[in-house]
Amino acid sequence: MTSPKYRHALPQLADKLFLTDGGIETTLIFHEGFELPHFAAFDLLREKKGRTALESYFRRYATIARDMGVGFVLESATWRASPDWAGKLGYSTDALDTVNREAVEMLFDLREEFETDATPCVISGCIGPRGDGYNPSEIMSADEAEHYHAEQIGTFARAGADMVTAITMTYPEEAIGITRAAQAAGLPAAISFTVETDGRLPAGQSLGEAIVQVDRDTKNGPAYYMINCAHPTHFDEAVTKGGDWLARIHGLRANASTKSHAELDEAEELDDGNPVELGGDYRKLKQILPNLTVLGGCCGTDHRHIAAIGRACAQA
Repeated sequence: MTSPKYRHALPQLADKLFLTDGGIETTLIFHEGFELPHFAAFDLLREKKGRTALESYFRRYATIARDMGVGFVLESATWRASPDWAGKLGYSTDALDTVNREAVEMLFDLREEFETDATPCVISGCIGPRGDGYNPSEIMSADEAEHYHAEQIGTFARAGADMVTAITMTYPEEAIGITRAAQAAGLPAAISFTVETDGRLPAGQSLGEAIVQVDRDTKNGPAYYMINCAHPTHFDEAVTKGGDWLARIHGLRANASTKSHAELDEAEELDDGNPVELGGDYRKLKQILPNLTVLGGCCGTDHRHIAAIGRACAQA
């Protein structure tokens, strides 16, 4: 195990700007030509070609952060590396533990390569929802979610990750369970909710209500919150009219496309939007969200979008 470096003092909680990566799955599928059954990027770690592609992917973004003199969050390629999804790909419990550990360990070499005083590199173990990221057909209780996600979180903790980030959460109970499992493992957790075009979670709750519920039921357990897998136009009204909970949002990973989740699910071609316009949207949101420090992308975004976002927000 490599000792964690920032587990007890996440630097992105200060006012320094941090970048992270874009839409890893859409980049690998549409730009790199990989097939990712069940959107499972972690499966590329099975072979040297896939591992090389992942390393090259992260280097692209880390180079942007280093050149800009901002921090970087290295997010492991493990969004689908939980028992139900991995089981569909034939992974045993032991094999899943190994691939989660290797996905984190790969990031230590990248940190060694890219970290400078101006570019601290935080290593995060990425967690995805147990169900569909767009349509939560089954709602777990917080206790069920804690039990389900504890295994993956435990692997991240033993591997030396600085934190965990739960991406594309669709309802608060799963976020509560993940937060509790992370607390039990001694890891800080970031919770990232997704919203529909009306600014509400796929399960129907408002973004503010979800954040307030998770904070209430975990005693302000998450280190911070994020929003991902939605275009800024989908949630700008929600944050403009928001309350005290806005101060809890430190990160954005928006989609390049203005399309709804349902439209994206049916799309056969990638909608990569306009990187410069997306950067401008982030700059406007940074003026509304007082503690926004972590900037990345989700579906359809790539290194062009992150570079444009970084430039726009650094100027702001």
